Amino acid sequence: MFKFLTRLFPGEKSGDVAKERLQLVLIHDRNDIAPEKLEALKVDMVRLLKKYLEIDETGIKMNLERRSRSVALVADIPLKSSQKQVRGRKKNG
Repeated sequence: MFKFLTRLFPGEKSGDVAKERLQLVLIHDRNDIAPEKLEALKVDMVRLLKKYLEIDETGIKMNLERRSRSVALVADIPLKSSQKQVRGRKKNG
């Protein structure tokens, strides 16, 4: 029964998880981006985005991801308002 369940729901092996974590540490190290810098970038981006959009600050996630031969900064920033409301909002400044 256990074999059947593991075939249906294959979990990540602990070695794979450790390898992925090590790769993320190396990405941060090689790109000289300290966690403090990443957090400061997040704060600045939130401040800027709040001028134009209603965002859910509690759901923001920012990560560095390895893509082929490059590294990407990936930001997941949930919006509170719908697209229609965003378009109709006046710009500040």
